[in-house]
Amino acid sequence: MTQPDPQPADHRPRDPVSALVNSAAVPLNREWRRQTETETRWPASLAIAVAIVLQFVLALEYTIRPRWGIPALEAVLLVALLVKDPAKQDRFSQPLRNASLVLLGLLMVTNGWSALKLIRSLLTGQGGNGTMLLGTGAAIWATNTIAFGLFYWEFDRGVPQARTTKRPEQMPPDFLFPQMDLPLDLARPGWVPTFVDYLYVSFTNATAFSPTDVLPLTPRAKLTMMVQSGLSLVIVGLVVARAVNILK
Repeated sequence: MTQPDPQPADHRPRDPVSALVNSAAVPLNREWRRQTETETRWPASLAIAVAIVLQFVLALEYTIRPRWGIPALEAVLLVALLVKDPAKQDRFSQPLRNASLVLLGLLMVTNGWSALKLIRSLLTGQGGNGTMLLGTGAAIWATNTIAFGLFYWEFDRGVPQARTTKRPEQMPPDFLFPQMDLPLDLARPGWVPTFVDYLYVSFTNATAFSPTDVLPLTPRAKLTMMVQSGLSLVIVGLVVARAVNILK
């Protein structure tokens, strides 16, 4: 009786990363995909307050006049959000969502205006003394970092509440954090990305001008990070070059 021919061996090279992820011997962290405790609003609110102060102390030529108008409106929206939802974002509310998006839009548009005014003054040989120029550039750069961190936090997997109160498998992530694919014995139990994680993504993207350990997965995330790194590169490059020439 003849024996069946053995199946040909698969000599295709295996991807070591895929082999690790698909291996049953290495259980990976999936806590972030489950319903977890809701996130407090205070870290994001504190960052917004810092951005409002930075906008208010900018030199008059880099602000939308009256200089107190936009910061005052932003402060009113921030207080309203804290009054309506003071501690935790435990439910989705369309009015609160709209207020958050209006506040974010004001921060980004106002800071973008300030950045354009600064770039124009640098290209035309203006900008004042070196110390004021460095301070203005640092304030605009810091506000830019906070605003984009808020953007990532607001839109990753839909809304902040969706990362904790809905079924995450219905919401593909915009960012791949290292904790998402750590082995269980290395991952923190119950980990889920919070505002601080997104602020870190924004800071590293603004300083390295590219993703570091957190990878963008969707076109929306990639385009937003591209815009942020490009704007940050222009601000840092022009401000430092101009300040060095002034301080010589």
